[in-house]
Amino acid sequence: MLRTHTCGEITEKSTGKKVVLAGWVQSSRDHGGVIFIDLRDRYGITQIVCDPSHDKTVHAMSSKLGREYVIRAHGKVRGRPEGMTNPKLSTGMIEVLVDKLEVLSESETPPFEIDDRAEVSEELRLKYRYLDLRRPVMRHHLEVRHRAAQAARKYFSGLGFLEIETPMLVKSTPEGARDYVVPSRVHPGKFYALPQSPQLYKQILQVAGMDRYFQIARCLRDEDLRADRQPEHTQIDVEMSFVTRDDLFETFEGLMKSIFKEAADMDIKIPFQRLSHREAMEKYGTDKPDLRYSLGLTDVTEIVSDSDFDVFRKVIQGGGIVKCINPKGELTRNEIDDLIKFCQGHGAKGMAWMRVTEKGLESNIAKFFSESTRKKLIDAVGAEPNSTIMFIADKESRANDVLDRLRQELARRLKLLPENQYKFCWVTDFPLFEWNEDEQRWEPCHHMFTMPHPEDVAFLEKYPGKVRCSQYDLVLNGIELGSGSIRITDPKIQEAVMNVIGIGQDEARKRFGFLLDAFRYGVPPHGGIGLGFDRIVAMMLGFSDIREVIAFPRNKAAENPMDDSPSDIEDRQLKELHLKFDMLKK
Repeated sequence: MLRTHTCGEITEKSTGKKVVLAGWVQSSRDHGGVIFIDLRDRYGITQIVCDPSHDKTVHAMSSKLGREYVIRAHGKVRGRPEGMTNPKLSTGMIEVLVDKLEVLSESETPPFEIDDRAEVSEELRLKYRYLDLRRPVMRHHLEVRHRAAQAARKYFSGLGFLEIETPMLVKSTPEGARDYVVPSRVHPGKFYALPQSPQLYKQILQVAGMDRYFQIARCLRDEDLRADRQPEHTQIDVEMSFVTRDDLFETFEGLMKSIFKEAADMDIKIPFQRLSHREAMEKYGTDKPDLRYSLGLTDVTEIVSDSDFDVFRKVIQGGGIVKCINPKGELTRNEIDDLIKFCQGHGAKGMAWMRVTEKGLESNIAKFFSESTRKKLIDAVGAEPNSTIMFIADKESRANDVLDRLRQELARRLKLLPENQYKFCWVTDFPLFEWNEDEQRWEPCHHMFTMPHPEDVAFLEKYPGKVRCSQYDLVLNGIELGSGSIRITDPKIQEAVMNVIGIGQDEARKRFGFLLDAFRYGVPPHGGIGLGFDRIVAMMLGFSDIREVIAFPRNKAAENPMDDSPSDIEDRQLKELHLKFDMLKK
């Protein structure tokens, strides 16, 4: 080894020992002719001292060192003088008096300081990611990620799971997001796809009798990006045979408890709260509810249906709903007007409101509601004096969406979000199908292999919108961590589901024939989940942006500024792949 110790492990117990350290020059300070250097590696910082009275050659070399030079220092450990210790560092009680100094690699002046306190633009951080990753905070993020991955592997191995890799070059089975495709050189005109998830393969592993499978899998989706999305992400992928939904929940809750404890020393309470999809939508307006604060929604359609307020009456007559939220605490008129603009900015036509007083409800619309109706409203929402009831009247989907956003905005403004609190929940019993207005057809809410509730199978042919399924989502603080389900194993039910979404037998065989063939040879009941590993680690560390826990992420245009991908390829490569452009290069 080129070193005897790392820069984070020398303590007072090492005083008097000869050591060899190697690392990067974090900073250099000249105090009265004596040069003090903070030497940094992945493990920490050690102060080394180059004193001309001890060795003039070493001192002369040290005076020429720049930031981020890679050096090796030989010397003896000694205690720091009184008043010069640094209790913030594990090595802050000692220093190394240098006997010999070597420059292993010089460095140009970096475009930003390798310091957690430095303000650096996202563009620079991504372009010089190798420098960004030298910062202690980024190293910490990757260490937590490593511990989380190891905790998952340890947990599953202890339960008898097998970690099995599935292919990265697969058959394209378009569903959900667009596939990334890879042209085949040896099969001209044909393409592989990069996997959006291992879904079909992990089900085939259950047919193969593997019983308990897991994988920390790479998944690739060609979709528009945002802070919690990347073209390639990592998923904790799990599938189990001969299990009920409760068995799966118990397994995944134990996984979360283990990961948070071993990676971040946090104790997560289990079991997690469960909400049906219907309950979540009614109370919170979303299937990803943040349960760290109450602030629920109330459907008051029936209560206000006979009021004289024309806005509400027309919406209800048109099949819409009236729903409200009632934050505690008094809001000024300016604050209310600002919240009205907020709702309009998210698709609402407006926001009606009434202030709650000791005498009842007051506002410019209160006169349109009878005394009896006003009392029913107060009772329905449990309104307290000096609070405000805010109403959205619209189609159910839009009313829920606007009120979900309003609920989150109120939580931010009223400081209802507690720090360092993690509220998990399961959202269950999703609709199997959702209606695509643009294409005027039914499509899967999650995917087409999700088992319908047995009592809803009869609705498949004539009333698809009534069919609930075994899908479940794991939600943390209003963020979906993953989705799973009990899978369809009955060919007749699978065929009926495909018919609803317009996939006939010929197309089904073309797209999923290998899975359907496997199911002909005895398939066990099975279910599983795919959990967003990047999101889990990011939320554990308090981030909404998963790029903070990915070593080499991409920007919002799906580009990597560091390696300039995606990039052009040579004409020779295009010819080998039997491809040519049908567009002009910019």
